[in-house]
Amino acid sequence: MQTTSTERRRDMLLFGAALALLPRFAWSQAASQPPVMTVWKDPSCGCCKVWVEHLRSSGLAVQVRDTGNIGARRRLGVPASLGSCHTGEIAGYVVEGHVPAREIQRLLKERPDALGLAVPSMPLGSPGMDGPEYGGRKDAYQVLLMTKDGGTRVYQRYP
Repeated sequence: MQTTSTERRRDMLLFGAALALLPRFAWSQAASQPPVMTVWKDPSCGCCKVWVEHLRSSGLAVQVRDTGNIGARRRLGVPASLGSCHTGEIAGYVVEGHVPAREIQRLLKERPDALGLAVPSMPLGSPGMDGPEYGGRKDAYQVLLMTKDGGTRVYQRYP
């Protein structure tokens, strides 16, 4: 069977159209992938490990770097006054301290123009600080939205 010039032309047009659509298809596949949070923490910190487990059990993908978090915190622009024992980065946002997964998910959904979220210090009852070794004690705490100009505002309160 011999191919006609019309069939060859059609095949070339179809091939060209497929090549033109390939980058769009690849981009849509990448865009549908959930973001991965990178977390910098000390390798021996137990509460950080529990916090990472909390994130994963809530459906967040997490990559851990057991290198400490001071360098990451500085590089990402987290004010020292908001520092905690671990620092995360996800989808262009910084997550400092024991921030609940649901607030991270809310941040990713709302996409505010901000640096990210922080729970300063290590409040008892926050994710990672809520194990049996704390005897059920709970501190009231706030999740703060860090603004790009160095300010903060309350994003969520926990009793």
